[in-house]
Amino acid sequence: METREFIKIPKERMGILIGPDGKIKATIEKETKTRLEIDGKEGSVFILSTEETDDPLAVWKARDIARAIGRGFSPNRAFRLLGEDELLEIVDLTLFTGKSKNAMNRIKGRIIGTGGKTRRIIEEVSGAIISVYGHTVAIIGDADQSRMAKEAIIMLIEGLPHSTVYGFLQKRRRALKRKWTSWKTLSEI
Repeated sequence: METREFIKIPKERMGILIGPDGKIKATIEKETKTRLEIDGKEGSVFILSTEETDDPLAVWKARDIARAIGRGFSPNRAFRLLGEDELLEIVDLTLFTGKSKNAMNRIKGRIIGTGGKTRRIIEEVSGAIISVYGHTVAIIGDADQSRMAKEAIIMLIEGLPHSTVYGFLQKRRRALKRKWTSWKTLSEI
């Protein structure tokens, strides 16, 4: 049974999805054993399973890689989604700003920070990677990393001071380290 997914990505990101001489598209197809049918004029991408597709999640992985590239990630960063526990989460900023362009720019500026400082701190502390593109913030990481990064982003959107968000991130990071340490200790018993 053929599995298929359909997505639309911004037309200006199509060239990045395809890559020079089709290399990025070919890499996605090879790594996921799927087939991508791309219409660059419409911005549409069909992801289909093939006879070689052996992973039931392969079509979704290929879809999420294409979506990540469409949301501003470089292909190399998007390929992190090939990892077993990695997921893509997209926060639509219009849910918080409505159609206000000024509010959108203010919130994006808070998330990115001066010289990219805030985004860099969220990435370093959470372990997730972030792309602020158009009206969205996209996050790639495992469940804990994504949750931590998303909570920090929501706090910034809600107007909390950056120092409060940084403190939250440090506290959550320590809690996660304790959790992992206790799991590791239990597995050694």
